[in-house]
Amino acid sequence: MTSTAHQDPTPPADEPVGELELVHAFHGPMPTGVTVSHGGRVFVCYPKWGDEVPATVAEIVDGREVPFPDQAWNSPDGDDDEGALVSVQSVVVDPADRLWALDTGSPMFAPTKPGGPKLVRFDLATGAVEQVITFSPDVALESTYLNDVRFDLRAGEAGTAYITDSSDSGPNALIVVDLASGRSWRRLHEHPSTKAEPLSAFRPVVEGRPFMQRSQDGSTQPVSMGADGIAISADGERLFYCPLASRRWYSVPTAALRDTSLDDAAVAATVVDEGDKGTGSDGLETDDAGRLYLTAYEQDAVLRRLPDGSFETVVHDPRLLWTDTLSVADGWLYVTANQLHRQPTYQGGQDLRRKPYALFRTRIDAGPVRLR
Repeated sequence: MTSTAHQDPTPPADEPVGELELVHAFHGPMPTGVTVSHGGRVFVCYPKWGDEVPATVAEIVDGREVPFPDQAWNSPDGDDDEGALVSVQSVVVDPADRLWALDTGSPMFAPTKPGGPKLVRFDLATGAVEQVITFSPDVALESTYLNDVRFDLRAGEAGTAYITDSSDSGPNALIVVDLASGRSWRRLHEHPSTKAEPLSAFRPVVEGRPFMQRSQDGSTQPVSMGADGIAISADGERLFYCPLASRRWYSVPTAALRDTSLDDAAVAATVVDEGDKGTGSDGLETDDAGRLYLTAYEQDAVLRRLPDGSFETVVHDPRLLWTDTLSVADGWLYVTANQLHRQPTYQGGQDLRRKPYALFRTRIDAGPVRLR
């Protein structure tokens, strides 16, 4: 039988799924986090990983990156400066429309010092600093890397924050913070669900190449970052999280994390293995329709798990070079694409990133989870 299909001499290529809108192109340092206020203001952050970073937190205003709240708060006197932002990995607008900056206190992944790792709350109307929560050395260890945070303002007198410690050189855990008192504690410390998987179990491939740490001398070692992505369910009852170096993800009841009368074994017994999500993920998020979003850095995509447990692709595009952080605003899903895998650490000392980095958004039929 002779085919009547159109004969195109050009072989077919990978086709995108969904539609992306470019929100902002970054020609300076590479961004990681993004968050959107209830009124549509967009905030981003830039951890100090080797790029020159004039301000570690900025607001996108008329196409410009403006230091937030000002340059002074982005000019620390040292890695232990409690009164300034040192190296922010994540920014999140909470259910009460306040901006929180999660400060690693760890430029270039250096050992932390008390006063550096912190959670800082800003009033969006005035830019005023309303609260600074620092962590004791037994919560933010020298090796700790505070990665991402989610909030439930109904849990406790002033609410609760949940943070991932994604350290690639020390113990991993979830960190729970009582926002009224500022008291914090580690949960699931070194639990297997918070740990990177060994190369025998997880061999990531990004842009068609194995994703590993590669030294200039040709030696390699597996990526070892643990608990990274984090999201809270629409009803606030479960916290979802995943190691960066894994295709599996997990959940745990938020009540168990908050209950300080439970020992580690009792909390660990409540962890649920949510299965193989089919991709390595850097960021997780939820919407008010009960769906979970996950970045898919191996597939240049964002996936979504529906309430019935099935998965679908929200967007796939070759421009999504390392999908990092997600943020849901009313009717939109925002995502940063920052080419993390092209950094010298993973490319034998060569910086293969090509500016600009990008912030995109795509339409969704839902809004953010606001537990207040």
